[in-house]
Amino acid sequence: MEQLTPRQIVAELDKYIVGQKGAKRAVAIALRNRYRRSLLPSALQEDVLPKNILMIGPTGVGKTEIARRLAKLVKAPFTKVEATKFTEVGYVGRDVESIIRDLTEVALRMVKSEKVKEVEVQAEKNAEKRLLDLISGKKKDSPSVNPFQFLFGQEAEKEKENPDTPETEKDKDFFHQKLQNGELEEIMIEIEVEENPAYSDMLGASGMELGINLQDMMAGMFPKKRKKKKVAVKEARRILIQEEAQNLIDHDEAVQEAIRRTEQEGIVFLDEIDKIAGKENSGGPDVSRGGVQRDILPLVEGSTVMTKYGAVKTDHILYIAAGAFHVAKPSDLIPELQGRFPIRVELESLSVADFKRILTEPEASIIKQYSALLSTEGINVNFSENAIEEIAEIAYNVNSSTENIGARRLHTIVEKVLEELSYEASELPEDYNITINKEYIHTRVGDVAKNQDLSKYIL
Repeated sequence: MEQLTPRQIVAELDKYIVGQKGAKRAVAIALRNRYRRSLLPSALQEDVLPKNILMIGPTGVGKTEIARRLAKLVKAPFTKVEATKFTEVGYVGRDVESIIRDLTEVALRMVKSEKVKEVEVQAEKNAEKRLLDLISGKKKDSPSVNPFQFLFGQEAEKEKENPDTPETEKDKDFFHQKLQNGELEEIMIEIEVEENPAYSDMLGASGMELGINLQDMMAGMFPKKRKKKKVAVKEARRILIQEEAQNLIDHDEAVQEAIRRTEQEGIVFLDEIDKIAGKENSGGPDVSRGGVQRDILPLVEGSTVMTKYGAVKTDHILYIAAGAFHVAKPSDLIPELQGRFPIRVELESLSVADFKRILTEPEASIIKQYSALLSTEGINVNFSENAIEEIAEIAYNVNSSTENIGARRLHTIVEKVLEELSYEASELPEDYNITINKEYIHTRVGDVAKNQDLSKYIL
């Protein structure tokens, strides 16, 4: 984990998210406390639990983005889930333990990606060698396959390589030179790739979330099938590098590291927590609200979840819950769950000034994104200062008069402003310059923004 100070964490988050100092400070402290905990004696480490955070604020003000950017910043396993997708066991919906299984999968992908980078150079060398053998026509003797070997756990014989002769050596040198010069990239060759067994699709479609991974069990019982495929040399190189990298990394070690990261560094973002708060009704869709809270509680309190990679303890995973809480209040959550989210932060609704900053300040601001997209067609788009002010004003007014969807409203308005230009961009001459000003915006969205009935449907 990177050892960033809370101030540095907030400064990094400021690059992508406008305002919300309180929420940024809360997550920065929670993250720094993880680092502080790692320096404690091991006996004390177990007892120092993370202080989970409850974010309260309307949609589109940056709740999810803060959590996602935080996880990316420290390369922590992160998963976002909607609390409404879970309902108590025996009703409908998913089992809450799937949150931890998903988080473990994310961690494993991260670890494997890092390990693949470590062996990339060697994998490229091995792939190049295999590629050269394929191009130069060097043959391998296929192993004799005895089905009984697999039933009794015996390994199949390895493929036997035919020894190089002076002629094949000469061919290899010739093709190696051409390969290095990039002259063979588009030539089609035949390679063998692993075939996904049919039962994997069958199991995947059923949505099985069992502790025991049936797919892995079945894969271990039967030999891996390989099929021949014709591809260009550049595509073959990519496939062979992936295969060689997978052969070079230690999968068991990757699994253990993934479990450690999930347990010690994992971050779970529980969105729409307010939708499962509130008083129970006698029937209807609300019947499972309390049930979901009681199901989530063991995860947040600390329990052990069985995944296909082994047991994962949830005691030190950081949970960030979020909700608008327009109707329900945080006090409507069951007391046990409330107690597990000791840090409460309220996120403010966005002002006109905030909208202006969101349009221009972040590293991948909305204006920069749209300008970059149109520049690919040779269109140079410039937004004047009064145009940015006008878009911010319209977004604020539409949010005030209709549903408040926060910064997401900006995308709707900018899309509407640039709709005609985006449609015609491919037909306009190269190096076409256009300045978007207040008048330009008025002609495209002015009437719609003023008419409340229209803006409800269009903006």
